[in-house]
Amino acid sequence: MKNKILVAVDGSETGNRAIDAAAQSAIEAGDSIVLAYVIEWSPYSFHTPEELAERHKRRESEISRAEQSVLTPQADKVSAAGVSVETVVRHGHIGETLSSIADEYGVSHIYIGRRGESKMQTMLFGSVTSALIQTSSVPVTVVP
Repeated sequence: MKNKILVAVDGSETGNRAIDAAAQSAIEAGDSIVLAYVIEWSPYSFHTPEELAERHKRRESEISRAEQSVLTPQADKVSAAGVSVETVVRHGHIGETLSSIADEYGVSHIYIGRRGESKMQTMLFGSVTSALIQTSSVPVTVVP
């Protein structure tokens, strides 16, 4: 039976290594991959109707940029290696959103870079990675 592997994509070097490791695993097992990019987004802020409209436009623009500049090139690379690939972009708390995506897509495994493109790059073990390990219902492989 073919499984799905979720890979957290953020454009960082460790994120790219996570994609490569997941692709190799998928090739060996005949699995497919879901590449997920999560844009940090808090629903807990108060805005005027005009600010909300502007925020929505900005949100749609961020999704488009993420798909074009980060996900599509990586999806093309994975697909060229012979692996079936899907992409998804979401807004939200990154660790929680990745866990939700894993459940939604029925993945059997998650790959994530140890430290990504965040303000906390100085940490040895990223806060997103730590949160994902704590909340995931499936195994998580952390790639250095």
